[in-house]
Amino acid sequence: MGDLALIMAVAHIAAAIALLNGLLTTFGQARIAAQAIESMGRQPEAADDIRSTMFIGLAMSETSGIYGLLIAIIMLFANPLVDIFINLM
Repeated sequence: MGDLALIMAVAHIAAAIALLNGLLTTFGQARIAAQAIESMGRQPEAADDIRSTMFIGLAMSETSGIYGLLIAIIMLFANPLVDIFINLM
């Protein structure tokens, strides 16, 4: 296996791991929403505070998923290691 093929194989594995972040983000968002709904059911008078905190948590976890997608796209289409390797040859 050539060196460039090895770099590309590792980049594809890294992109797959970064995309796994999106799957785990989904479970995190479901847990945030479930806990918020349960908390609102227990304390209806604090529903506005709980709802605003829930939306902040959902936004932060969604950002994490988007960052994983961005890293995967960079690793697949704009991999800096490939450019460095080609310049060294």
